[in-house]
Amino acid sequence: MPAITSANVAEAIVKLVAADALPALVGNLVMGNLVNRSYEADLANQGDTVNIPIPPTMAANNIAEGGSIQAQNPSLGNAQVVINVHAESSFQIPDVTRVLAHPDLLNMYMMPAIISLAERIESDLTQLYLNLTANAAVGTGNTTITESVIDSAETALFNAKVPDSLPKFLVVSGSTYSDMRQITRFSEDKVSPEMASVVPSGQVGRIKNFYVMRSQYVSKVSNTTYNLGFARDAFALVMRMLPKPLPNTGAVAEYASMGNFGMRVVLSYAPSTLAQQFTVDCLYGVAVLRNVFGLQVLS
Repeated sequence: MPAITSANVAEAIVKLVAADALPALVGNLVMGNLVNRSYEADLANQGDTVNIPIPPTMAANNIAEGGSIQAQNPSLGNAQVVINVHAESSFQIPDVTRVLAHPDLLNMYMMPAIISLAERIESDLTQLYLNLTANAAVGTGNTTITESVIDSAETALFNAKVPDSLPKFLVVSGSTYSDMRQITRFSEDKVSPEMASVVPSGQVGRIKNFYVMRSQYVSKVSNTTYNLGFARDAFALVMRMLPKPLPNTGAVAEYASMGNFGMRVVLSYAPSTLAQQFTVDCLYGVAVLRNVFGLQVLS
């Protein structure tokens, strides 16, 4: 049995934090759980560029009798995503042994740090509405959303040849979500059982082939709310691993990865406060992947 040393204890603490950190991050994301995620365990640095392949467009040829095939030379499209955000959240614990004896205390420290990372990722993704230019925006700013606006958004994606088999999402602000719950045809008992639960459950669910969700970070500029209608490949969230600290430098790190998400947890000593410092950080970039797969839904 190996001897218990301070190094072993430090590694055990970091592994404990890492095991709880990533599920907490994923659970606090909305947009981050819906978009195309590219994650690899390869080490990267802030500012690196990652190339995401996009399927090519091909044509069907009708071969006449005695005719021949028309060979095509498709080339993959490419979206470049710069992983330029190194998001971190750090906190210090004076008595780390007490925290180990009471795991609930560790969660009280860790959860706000994890939520802050989720908020940063969510905010960066919702800001991508600025780059949705392939499809014309639907709806009117500072105006209550209507059934016809939702219908127009879904029709626009269909006409843009977004495959009908792909799930489509409508991520809206809290106030827009509230307005949608009050659209009479969706909230009365005369509609289908799927929609009749809007009032008692408070959840909009699925409308006009959109899975409707709300996010606190949907952008609002002046009086216009920029809700997002999209299919998964409209946006990309690219995450890569940060290198571990150099050995024997007083810091211990552990990686956590799950479902195309990854982060690093670092435990170090802060001599200025005589406390143990935890840093939870991740390296990522966001970008529009397939512009035609998304549009702005104004309210």
